[in-house]
Parts: sequence; structure tokens; C-alpha cells
Amino acid sequence: MGTRLKDRVAIVTGGGAGIGEAIAKLFAREGARVIVAGLPEDPVDDVAADIRTAGGSALPFKGDLTTLQAATDCVKTAVNEYGKLDILINNAGVFVETNELTDYTEEGFDYMLRNNVRSVFVMTKAALPELQKTKGNIVCAGSEAGVLGIPQNTPYGGTKGFVMAFAKGVAGEQAAYGVRCNIVGPGPIDTAWTHKETGPMDKKMEKLNNQANLMGRRGTPEEVANVYLFLASDEASYVTGAVYMVDGGITIGKGPVGDQAAKSFKQQPATDLDLDHSMDGHTSIR
Repeated sequence: MGTRLKDRVAIVTGGGAGIGEAIAKLFAREGARVIVAGLPEDPVDDVAADIRTAGGSALPFKGDLTTLQAATDCVKTAVNEYGKLDILINNAGVFVETNELTDYTEEGFDYMLRNNVRSVFVMTKAALPELQKTKGNIVCAGSEAGVLGIPQNTPYGGTKGFVMAFAKGVAGEQAAYGVRCNIVGPGPIDTAWTHKETGPMDKKMEKLNNQANLMGRRGTPEEVANVYLFLASDEASYVTGAVYMVDGGITIGKGPVGDQAAKSFKQQPATDLDLDHSMDGHTSIR
């Protein structure tokens, strides 16, 4: 077990699958006590049990974190069980359909606004009183889509653009209370979202994602979790209001540059987190 988050208490929303599972397990390995938060159907029980089996400390929380009541209950669970709250990871979100805007459904748009925007607002609102007590910090999930936009899923990029601007505003506002707030901006990551069999991407979009980043491959959930760990730790004590892109260079890519990537770039690194739910949590509306 590591010590980079020793004695810290963290909430990880969307903690049952994909990047969220990796964050929860890595934080626990580094000494944090973790609330693995997600929807009732998410495998948060499995992730929390895995953490405890590995010698860490974790509890599941199930609820609709787009409601202020559930968000408040989640924060209360952390405080009642562990005595405080030091870290909020606003990771939960959805990626629901692939359509040009003229065909994009209102259902998909409303669903994404609720889960990608409102959830971040209510969780941050509920957590701040406790984070002010501990001089804690928040890390929010942005996206390369929030910087560049994303064709065939323009509302998704819009929601992430909101999160990134929102988090910067929180950083400015909460500095007076000693609370930091930062953003991680993943590119295409090896989760259910970026595979045509399990997410809303079609074959063409899946291929273009890999071609458009400088490393010519998807990132791993663990590679993203490593950046969350840095930002949540005291190592980032002078970092607030920052956006850390974890995108394989997609935000500076021009054309199908991934085809030219070195073989060493294209090979995913070996991972040692025991991740069982990387391909769970897909939220496509077909």
C-alpha cells in the first residue's frame, strides 16, 4: 500500500466502472478511504469489495447523484463513516448517442445534461462545506471534446465545456477557503464508450479516434487515474484551476497522425490494477 493519500477520505462518482473504477482502486492503494458512488445498477459493491479484499478501505454508495438529496446523502455517508471528506472526484457522466445535431434526440440531450452537468453541480454544492473544513480538493472529469468539440456528438462536448469552465470558476471562488479544484481531460480511453460493440461510436468514429491522437491508440483507465492521483495529492499543492489533458496528444493532432506513431507509442503499457469493470457502464441510447 502507498501513502500518497494516507488518511484522506475520497468520494469517487461513477466509481463502479471504467475510469472511475481505476481511480477508486488506485486511491485506495495509496491509503485513501473511498466512497465508491454510482447508480443502483452500477457494480459499486464489486469495486468496494475488491478494494477491501486488497487490504484497502471502501464503501459503496448507490443513488441518483443528479439529485441534491442523493448528493447530500453521499457526502453524509463519507462523514458519518470516516469522519470527514478530503477529496471529491466528479467522474460520473454519460456518452449516449452518435448523431449529427439535426438527428440528435431531445431524450439524449436532456439525459446528458442531467448526468454530465447537473450531477457535477449538486455533488460540488453538497461537498463544499465539508471540503472547506479539511482544506480539501475537487477533481472534475473534462474531456478533449470540451476543448475541441466532437462531431456527431456535439452536445457531449458542450457538457464537458461547461464542466471545465465550472471547475475553473470553483477554483477561483474557493481559493478563499483553501479548496483546490482541477480538471482532467481524457481523450479516447479503452472503456466501453470507445468500442462500437458496447458504446455509441460507429466503426468510422472508433478508427478516427485512434488515428487522430499522436500515440495512435486508446489510453488506459489506469493512465488517467494516475493523473487524478497527482492532482488529488499534496504533490499538486500549487495547482488549482488547471486542465490536465490525458489524451495521447489528440488536442494537438492534425490529420490521421496516429498511423505514423512509433510502435512503442501504440503499445499500451502493462497495468497492475485489478480492473474488472473497464467495459461496464456503457450508456448508449440506440
